[in-house]
Amino acid sequence: MERIPVAGPWITQKEIDYVTDAVTNAWYGNANMYNDRFEKAFAQYIGTKYAIALPSCTSAIHLSLAALGVGPSDEVIVPDLTWIASAAPVSYVGATPVFADVDEKTWCISAEALEKLITSRTKAVIAVDLYGGMPDLDAIVEVAKRHGIAVIEDAAEALGSEHKGRRCGSFGDAGGFSFHGSKTLTTGEGGMLVTDDEEIYRRCLFLRDHGRNPGDVMFYNTEVAFKYKMSSMQAALGLAQLERVDELVEKKRQIFSWYEQELLGIDGISLNFELPGTKNSYWMATVVLDKKLGIKKDHLMQLLLERGIDSRPFFHPLSSIPAYKHLEQAKEARERNATSYSISPYGINLPCSLNMTEEQAKYVSEALKIILYDR
Repeated sequence: MERIPVAGPWITQKEIDYVTDAVTNAWYGNANMYNDRFEKAFAQYIGTKYAIALPSCTSAIHLSLAALGVGPSDEVIVPDLTWIASAAPVSYVGATPVFADVDEKTWCISAEALEKLITSRTKAVIAVDLYGGMPDLDAIVEVAKRHGIAVIEDAAEALGSEHKGRRCGSFGDAGGFSFHGSKTLTTGEGGMLVTDDEEIYRRCLFLRDHGRNPGDVMFYNTEVAFKYKMSSMQAALGLAQLERVDELVEKKRQIFSWYEQELLGIDGISLNFELPGTKNSYWMATVVLDKKLGIKKDHLMQLLLERGIDSRPFFHPLSSIPAYKHLEQAKEARERNATSYSISPYGINLPCSLNMTEEQAKYVSEALKIILYDR
């Protein structure tokens, strides 16, 4: 069997036609036509009042923190078990990241861990919808409201996921999405910020364009800010993908169902959990091995690669990586975040590209079982 990639998009003639039209016609007075359409359609899909197309989810989190006035001397609580893009913007604004432990089933930040870490310096929590799964957002929002802190939902990996009928990204003061080439909906690189708060929306529009007001033609900057915009070609690709979003999400769920059929109930293997009341879009099908099997993620990935199967490691706890491990907050996290440290060494993401076949999923599953039990 040909090498099986871990992730990748599903592109049709619709995407090619939209991008071709953008590169041909989205100039001069039409320069923003695809950006405007994409933002409006995306806000409608998520169920928020506003959406702003950006270069990445990282920039969405950065702008959200800046718009909320988070800065030096402030603390922002983030889950320990996530990609660095969830936490790096905290450093961008000069605040301190505080690493919280995760729930053992959802692998997402727990409300209990969040509440224990809130101090007088805490200004926000970044709730990450990991690999398409969602935390108990009702509980997280309740804790945040009780303590008067903002909620930013990092939905980079979870487009199409839902909690009690509401789409991910819509639960906090602001939400962010990623359209990286590996994501369910892609613009190659790109992202989106969503919010219902008009003040946050207006402030982010201002900050994303070097500190000048929308419509300013005099290039009269009143603050030093940022350059966070999406090209019309990316927006055209995103709009075409968004018009197909239901089939993209359904394909991800189908891929996970293939793995579930082959692996569910196998001793020593845990799969992504779908919290009651939620819909998991399964951006990545993930397996976490029982420690008793005696095989860690790096070794498992190498054995899969020898069989032509690409995979990705479960994220390392942020408090363990060189970028953060020198921080006092990271040292404290390493001592308390037992769940994050018990999951990470034994987890991998299985191939989930949108061109994947059931035959490939069965091959991957059989290879995994052989590696684990027929060594």
